[in-house]
Amino acid sequence: MQAQSRFRRWLPVTVLPLLFGLVGCGEPQSESPQELTAVEYYQLDPTAVARGEAIYAGSCANFCHAVEDDEAANLFDCEWVHGSSDEELHGIITEGIANTRMVGFGSNFPDGDNDVWRLIAFIRQNQPQCATQADSETQ
Repeated sequence: MQAQSRFRRWLPVTVLPLLFGLVGCGEPQSESPQELTAVEYYQLDPTAVARGEAIYAGSCANFCHAVEDDEAANLFDCEWVHGSSDEELHGIITEGIANTRMVGFGSNFPDGDNDVWRLIAFIRQNQPQCATQADSETQ
């Protein structure tokens, strides 16, 4: 009886770590899905894209980016001179571009930085699919 009592006391200490070790040796778990960027997240939300459109209409289109034959860049084509990544666009919108009419808005939109990302989401949603430089070099 005393031997059974000692066995019961030591069983959890010796067997449980062994079991947990074996469980850890199973098939590797698949990596968690990649997190969405702010722009990708807002592109999935029609309300956020609509807010980006309203910001574009009130802050961009009414001043520079809707004027025909103007020096302001067409934001809905594939030719981007000052940067094309989401982070570069964020910098352009918040800081502006020196020696151009593109002023920096900072975080002066009603919802601050979130509205900047919504604006970029709207632009991305309405851009054509552009070939990358690597794509054009192979053609």
